[in-house]
Amino acid sequence: MQPVAVFRHAPTEGPGHFATYLDAQGLPWRLIAIDAGEAIPADPSGFAGLVFMGGPMSVNDGLPWIPAVLSLIRQAVDLDIPVLGHCLGGQLMARALGGEVGPNPVKEIGWGEVRTVVSPVTQDWFGDIERFQAFHWHGETFAIPPGAVRILESEHCANQAFALGRHLALQCHVEMTEEMIRTWCEVGAGEISQAVSPAVQTPARIHAETPRLLAPMRAVAERLYGRWIQGLRT
Repeated sequence: MQPVAVFRHAPTEGPGHFATYLDAQGLPWRLIAIDAGEAIPADPSGFAGLVFMGGPMSVNDGLPWIPAVLSLIRQAVDLDIPVLGHCLGGQLMARALGGEVGPNPVKEIGWGEVRTVVSPVTQDWFGDIERFQAFHWHGETFAIPPGAVRILESEHCANQAFALGRHLALQCHVEMTEEMIRTWCEVGAGEISQAVSPAVQTPARIHAETPRLLAPMRAVAERLYGRWIQGLRT
């Protein structure tokens, strides 16, 4: 089987639990470290699926690799090679597919409830899940691109996920591990301290909630990942 390509945009924002899930399923994957200058493939057909992780940059930044990534996403969708995006990855998907990306009404950092949006498409991805606590770290968000279906929302961000066929874009971070959360809180302590938002939690609050909330979110992530891998090229 061809590997799943996992694109990393920042050293601290790797695949996390998604990689653990692929390993448990015996599915091969290859990390493409854009942050380390690794070349972006020109053609997605050598991969079973494409996965884009998060990052502190904006889709609207003039970074030299962004046009190549947008092109790769469009090609994958045209070829029906499944694409999965987490936070920045979801924003890249939205932009590639014709949606805008811009400031969210407030910054979201930490744990916060998300709710599924009732539709047949939502049920296909989430089953009977109606709400869960997800991890957030974003100041921008995506509009739903043409043809896609909004399937997740929260109090502070209307568009937390969309689906388009076998492709899934998430604004929230369901891939988190305890180590990632600890690292992000250390690296992002200044951002947290300067944020003025009802949706930003202190590191102490985040760490206090993690033992209770991480495992249930992981179960939701595995539900989504399980649905996504059904579309992988074999």
